[in-house]
Amino acid sequence: MADTLIDNKNVLPDSGIRQRYKLQRHIVSISVTVVLMAICAWFYMAFSSVHVMDLGMGSNLKVSGLREQWLRGDVVVMIRHAERCDRSTNPCMADADGITSNGREAALAVGAGLQKMGMQHVQMIASPKTRTQQTAQLLAGHAVTGQEWINDCDGDFMKVVQAHKVSGENLVLVTHSGCIDQFERKLGVPGGERSSEYAQAFFVQMDGSHRPKVLGSLNAGQWVNLSREQFN
Repeated sequence: MADTLIDNKNVLPDSGIRQRYKLQRHIVSISVTVVLMAICAWFYMAFSSVHVMDLGMGSNLKVSGLREQWLRGDVVVMIRHAERCDRSTNPCMADADGITSNGREAALAVGAGLQKMGMQHVQMIASPKTRTQQTAQLLAGHAVTGQEWINDCDGDFMKVVQAHKVSGENLVLVTHSGCIDQFERKLGVPGGERSSEYAQAFFVQMDGSHRPKVLGSLNAGQWVNLSREQFN
């Protein structure tokens, strides 16, 4: 009887130790699994996301293939209006609901850049808002048709753009940050990259046969460093 009690005293602690050891192993296994899943999710997001290339950096313009796509007429350019007068302390170019004098200079710089690219087979459309109309006129050098759909930045914006893209003709849209953000969102651009500065140009390949592809972006100050030869 005494031997049995002694044996039980020896067995119970050993059993508890084994249970605690199994529990610890289970917790470690779960922790490792969670960490591995997090790492896999990070890699998936990092490598499956669509990134916006800065076309003014290094050889990015050449790598992007923008020149070739532009010559084919397979590009849509979304340009945000220049600096808003009602959200700036800079002097207005004209009307208070339009752009600033600084915005005027930025729009002219972008317009000169577009001329380097070649505007022979290009349709330009602008939102009817004063700020977009002023920006578009500075870009083109003349009044530009205003259409309400470019001001409608809802979830169908990308489909509407596709419907207005004519085969073999590049499309320049002078629009708003919300519309560009909506388009980028549909293409899978991460939130941290879905931004558009005043007068920034966002380039997309759209050939009518494949899903639209982001080519990259240029801000207003980068155009001056690009030559006509890089586009032709």
